[in-house]
Amino acid sequence: MRCPFCGVNDDKVIDSREVDTGASIRRRRQCKTCGKRFTTYEHVEQTTRLMVVKRSGDRVPYDREKVVSGLQKACYKRPVSAEQLSAVADAIDEELFKLGVKEIEAVEIGKRCVDHLKRLDHVAFLRFASVYMRIDNVDDLLEEMQDFRENAPPPPLPDQGNLF
Repeated sequence: MRCPFCGVNDDKVIDSREVDTGASIRRRRQCKTCGKRFTTYEHVEQTTRLMVVKRSGDRVPYDREKVVSGLQKACYKRPVSAEQLSAVADAIDEELFKLGVKEIEAVEIGKRCVDHLKRLDHVAFLRFASVYMRIDNVDDLLEEMQDFRENAPPPPLPDQGNLF
């Protein structure tokens, strides 16, 4: 590993730790020449690039940031922390990686987001589902809310209370 300060390829590892629930390793290193310390991260390389098949039939590379962006929009002004959103995105990434497929339908990714949001925040779930399921009118939304009310898990956060 080249030192980012002096460019010499001679360092020693001071500390190693697992991060992201074991998905990565964080290493603290010290350059033997200049003595400065720096951090590196080691991740498992995905050998195959996951392609997402959109509803239109187009194929685009999987982008974790799109998943995070959709989750953030659904959780706007809700009592959901950035760490919780990151954990959901990590869980979805892990689920997709474990499938071992090269292509996946966009609706499958949406279903996984909906499943995680149901357990995280009920209002965020309905926001995401209304876009994901293409709910166009109030009757469809009320029908979805009634179905959710009958099958909903308990409120995930103590300060959230019941949705209905």
